[in-house]
Amino acid sequence: MPRISGVDIPNSKRIEVALTYLYGIGRTLSEKILKTANINPDTRAKDLTEEEVSKLSVIIQSNYKVEGDLRREISSNIKRLIDIGSYKGSRHKRGLPVRGQRTHTNSRTRKGPRKTVGVMRKGKTLTRGAE
Repeated sequence: MPRISGVDIPNSKRIEVALTYLYGIGRTLSEKILKTANINPDTRAKDLTEEEVSKLSVIIQSNYKVEGDLRREISSNIKRLIDIGSYKGSRHKRGLPVRGQRTHTNSRTRKGPRKTVGVMRKGKTLTRGAE
């Protein structure tokens, strides 16, 4: 199992798809990296030589931010938005959609499951059968 940037790449997948297991590398970036390294995208990850794996890791580490560095940068950007008190920062803090989506309906991914609000009546406790 090849290891690039501290992540084990799955053996049985094509290298074009296997590179997307790295955080920060999608399909198009994967194709670009393979073209730079002059590796056939149809090759399986288990069929790569040590030389090809090292070539890939050198290209990725020198040209792109992936995994820990990228995660750290994104979280620091979000923290900065929260600290300066921007609108986007307040949306991040409250766990609501940041990019202008509606929240009256939808946005359950950000808000979590619905919280049902019950009715409270003054002075009475509602119990079944005591009507």
